Amino acid sequence: MTRLRCAILDDYYDTALTLADWPRLADRVDVTAFTHHFASEKDAQSALADFDIICAMRERTAFPRSLIEALPRLKLLLTSGMRNAAIDMDAAKARNIVVCGTQYGRDPTAHLAIGLMLELTRRIGQENARMHAGEPWQKLGGIEIEGKTLGVIGLGKLGTKVSGLAKAFGMNAIAWSPNLTPERCAAAGVGYATKEELFSTADIISIHVVLSERSRGLVGRDDLARMKPSAYLVNTSRGPIVDEAALLEMLRQKRIAGAALDVFSVEPLPTEHPFRKLDNLVLTPHLGYVTEESFRAHYGQMVECIAAYVAGGEPPRRLA
Repeated sequence: MTRLRCAILDDYYDTALTLADWPRLADRVDVTAFTHHFASEKDAQSALADFDIICAMRERTAFPRSLIEALPRLKLLLTSGMRNAAIDMDAAKARNIVVCGTQYGRDPTAHLAIGLMLELTRRIGQENARMHAGEPWQKLGGIEIEGKTLGVIGLGKLGTKVSGLAKAFGMNAIAWSPNLTPERCAAAGVGYATKEELFSTADIISIHVVLSERSRGLVGRDDLARMKPSAYLVNTSRGPIVDEAALLEMLRQKRIAGAALDVFSVEPLPTEHPFRKLDNLVLTPHLGYVTEESFRAHYGQMVECIAAYVAGGEPPRRLA
């Protein structure tokens, strides 16, 4: 019986092998977890050339046509989530590679978005760092979010959830996106605003739209210029939705109070990126879906797909 080799990618926390029933596959599949991010596509090609199955985390390691064509043994490609813009699906189909996804039970990104808002306004992490550094007492004053206005860009499942959590904190919520209607806002209990109204009136703006060619650069220089000097921007969606050069300029000039970013146009964020040098910018390394519960769901469903595939059946949640 021919044994297959399976690679788990981007296991930064070195926990993937403990979060699902991988031993279920032991009679047919050898599993290897990679705990580091490949520095280049060439490194990925070299490391993955002998693998039949690859388990990818959505939009971490990309799979363009050039990489897919350089992996001669690849037969099954799994991704967290039910879409992955970083996989060239046409190239996978051309190679007869089966691509499957996994489903989210809950979306913890909403909680992270609220947490970033609290960090911006109450400086919890900064004061914690000062205390650990030996500072004697408080130095950074906060502001209250109760009574403030949250502007939500995108009122889908995630944007609606963030709006509900914000209202539980006593915030007012308004929303805008290119196709959003007043009726949809009313159904979600959120006020409708034009794009101009949202950027000029919101105290905190939180982005919750999917990255596409239409949404790339959706938040531009003119939009950021409309924000109040006391306002904050939070992006837990995708980096290219925001004009990062314009945001960098706004933050350097202190034209808005601050921002919090969990996502970036280039990930991991380069160590010398100017964002890392700003004291009015909170940075987290794409933590939106990074929870134990989320990983258990993703890896468990990946094991399920692999088991079905090696048994000769149709793997669930097939994307290509």
